[in-house]
Amino acid sequence: MSTQKIKMVQILPVFMSFIVMGFVDIVGVSAGYAQKDFGLSDSIAQLIPSMTFVWFFLLSVPTGIMLDKYGKKRILNIGMALTGLGMIVPLLSLLSASLYAFPLMLVAFVLLGIGNTIVQVAANPLLHDVTPTEKYSSFMSLTQFVKAIISLLGPIIATVMATSLGDWKLVFAVYAITSFLAVFWLYATKIDEVKTDQKPATFTSCFKLLGNPLVLLMVLGIFLVVGSDVGMNSNIANYLQKNFNLSLEEASVGISFYFAALMISRFLGAVLLNFIKAKPFLIITTLVTIMAFIGMILAPTPLIGKICIFLAGLGSGNLFPLIFSITANKMPDRINEISGLMIMAVSGGAVIPPLMGMVSQNYGGTASIFVVVGCMVYVLFAGLYARKAA
Repeated sequence: MSTQKIKMVQILPVFMSFIVMGFVDIVGVSAGYAQKDFGLSDSIAQLIPSMTFVWFFLLSVPTGIMLDKYGKKRILNIGMALTGLGMIVPLLSLLSASLYAFPLMLVAFVLLGIGNTIVQVAANPLLHDVTPTEKYSSFMSLTQFVKAIISLLGPIIATVMATSLGDWKLVFAVYAITSFLAVFWLYATKIDEVKTDQKPATFTSCFKLLGNPLVLLMVLGIFLVVGSDVGMNSNIANYLQKNFNLSLEEASVGISFYFAALMISRFLGAVLLNFIKAKPFLIITTLVTIMAFIGMILAPTPLIGKICIFLAGLGSGNLFPLIFSITANKMPDRINEISGLMIMAVSGGAVIPPLMGMVSQNYGGTASIFVVVGCMVYVLFAGLYARKAA
């Protein structure tokens, strides 16, 4: 009983970091508001997400290396503190309207991107330290469920702040306060981090892990899973408009179907992974996702198309935590380096969506779904290999 209490005391502040992790998704609604406030073109407005997500590619591996040298808890707190600082920057406009300028907003999102990259690299290995190995996949799905809730709440909070208090930027006050509370809570929590006999990580040792077939397959799997997820988010409305002649407003409802399915999937995953092993669950959910995508291609009506979109979210919701946890549990002594490689692969979100857009532009909205089908076929192959390599 006391052991369980001590574990929960350690787990809860680490869980809080996944709430902070979800703050990065405010970039979507922020880009829209900034474009309106500053009269930006579409391409200039996209500098906001670009300035945020470029750091996943640049800083993930260096951060993974620093975990060995400085400790997971300390690095995680630095990431959350930087996130909080980034959220304070837009609030300077409350002191003087002249301080509300686009370059200052870019500074805010650079800090958010750097902070969030650090949080994503450090939080998963620290969670591994405070949870039993056999429960790690379940906890990973639960943290992704928590992150999904925060991602959904961001636009709602911004809208409430805009309509009720007259300034959408007050959402950043909520985020800043939450970030610093998370820092103080984790700082005050004693966590005995798992130490290994391995030499401290270096760039060479980190990238050398890609010589392991399982690690290479799984890192590429993360690249394609994240790319497919972002591609679905940004192409669902286009798919429904082109295939079924729906209005933008009607087609946008399909995005809500997908997000709702992701949340349900991650919650169910957190429960089911207490009874089902991660590797067969990865294979099953990937097959469900492939069938759902094929259903989207063949769907004769908007209703069936939306049902297939929902099923795609239901199947794909746990792919990221499953791939991460399978790889981490296979090589727990190298989890810091694995985390750096995995989060670097999140940059797939910047590659797959433009590819889908090109295919859609040249061959139609349905053709773009073949791109994500190809991605999922690869993930299925990686899952089968992982099961065989056990």
